[in-house]
Amino acid sequence: MNTLLLKLYIKFVELASREEGQDMVEYALVVALITFGAGAATKFLAQGLSTAFGNISTTVGSYVS
Repeated sequence: MNTLLLKLYIKFVELASREEGQDMVEYALVVALITFGAGAATKFLAQGLSTAFGNISTTVGSYVS
């Protein structure tokens, strides 16, 4: 039983000391940050486009009437 626990402990220590998983976590955080920024930018872009097309509609409507 002690041998099994020792082997399990050694595997856990080896797994904890590996750095390969850290890169994936960092990439995931960067992607999440970019996604959040793109979502915020999209909101402001949509508001700006809505205002611009509203102004165009008003201007064209005044020429048609």
